[in-house]
Amino acid sequence: MITNIKEAWFSNVPKDVLSGVLVALALIPEAIAFSIIAGVDPMVGLYASFCIAVVIAFAGGRPAMISAATGAMALVMGSLVADHGLQYLFATTILTGIIQILFGVFKVARLMIFIPRPVMIGFVNSLAILIFIAQLVHFEGESWQIYAFVAGALVIIYVLPRFVKAIPSPLVAIVVMTIIAALTHSSTKTVGDMGELKQALPSFFIPDVPFNMETLQIIFPYAIALAIVGLMETFLTAQLLDDYTDTNSNKNREARGQGIANIAAGFFGGMAGCAMIGQSVINVKAGGRTRLSTFIAGAFLMLLIIVFNDVLVQIPMGALVAVMFMVSIGTFDWSSVRNLHRMPLTDAAVMIVTVAAVLWTHNLSVGVIIGVLMSAVFFAAKISKVNVKGTKQEGQKVYMVKGQLFFVSVTDFLASFDPKREDTQQIILDFQEARLWDDSAVGALDKLVLKYREYGIQVDVRNLDHASQALVDRRAAYIQA
Repeated sequence: MITNIKEAWFSNVPKDVLSGVLVALALIPEAIAFSIIAGVDPMVGLYASFCIAVVIAFAGGRPAMISAATGAMALVMGSLVADHGLQYLFATTILTGIIQILFGVFKVARLMIFIPRPVMIGFVNSLAILIFIAQLVHFEGESWQIYAFVAGALVIIYVLPRFVKAIPSPLVAIVVMTIIAALTHSSTKTVGDMGELKQALPSFFIPDVPFNMETLQIIFPYAIALAIVGLMETFLTAQLLDDYTDTNSNKNREARGQGIANIAAGFFGGMAGCAMIGQSVINVKAGGRTRLSTFIAGAFLMLLIIVFNDVLVQIPMGALVAVMFMVSIGTFDWSSVRNLHRMPLTDAAVMIVTVAAVLWTHNLSVGVIIGVLMSAVFFAAKISKVNVKGTKQEGQKVYMVKGQLFFVSVTDFLASFDPKREDTQQIILDFQEARLWDDSAVGALDKLVLKYREYGIQVDVRNLDHASQALVDRRAAYIQA
């Protein structure tokens, strides 16, 4: 037990602490920006990020993954806050957590196997692009100074690791750029310009909403949407970190952990959140590997607000923008562009449409759902080709059926036969190289047998495999196989 705790928490302390500090700095402008998207006070996003990160460090199933307030969740909340107010948002956040716990109990993470690789690549690439685009707003109305700070920070981020690897270069970049901004009295935009940061800890309270069916009718649709969006983004981020660190994670535990974290956030004045791919990538690239890095990110975030508020508000946004540019560049799968011409046409189409859908809607879940549906359609079309070959054998006609018979392929299957033109009184349907998959397949076979019998032709169905025979025995009306 002690060994497991040490491995999960204290096996990588120096790097975890430094990476957690770096992530905390990167979380602040993001949390404030997402609060603005949701239409709430900046402290709501910051409290959420603190609560969720700290709780998920203990309850989550993916070490070193960062969870906090996110843009995808904030987009869903906007209309709720506008129509019903902040207290209903807190109640919705708590209900979101309860739903996510139930999803974890019922092991919805198994649905991850239905997300194909082109959709995963599209998800990662679209998120990288969204991270990049989200930084451009910080340049609006700014002087040349912000460009200088971004350029200087990027030089440190990419050059320093060639000489020093013990300290994360993005953290050094933020410190150096903050010192330069203070010494030169730069007028460039700072963290303090993003919103008011109150030096106060979150306090526990119960949302001030009526506890009745009317309230449930209002918050449930939002809660179910937030739960699904949050877990989808969380599972995909966890899978990305699994691949990056060559480790496995317990995604059902992660679902339960996300639920517990969101319940805590709702009771402490925060909005619902989920895993953040950008901050998670920052964490693991900076060396974070255990739960300690996630805990430090949340705890140091609040420490910055409470204790180091005066220093925090002086950090130039140019330095944080540079860090997010680094994340965007590092997250994007550049090989997918270089090898696009080598991919199967359908896979390339799925990836491109996934990216396009996310960029169009600014909603990662929409892009993933569209990508999965496209993949399913392409797969169904690919395996729906049924080949039927007829030969005369000893006065009877034998049809060899080859392929998968299901709702997509039954039309082509039936079109391969013409009872009116048969010149024999008996035919054999040989399914040795075919399989029936659903009720549509059995219905098509029933229809074919009945049609032949109307013309006085006997049909003999042979060589059905065990599963197909069982389906026929349960559902067929006319077949005597």
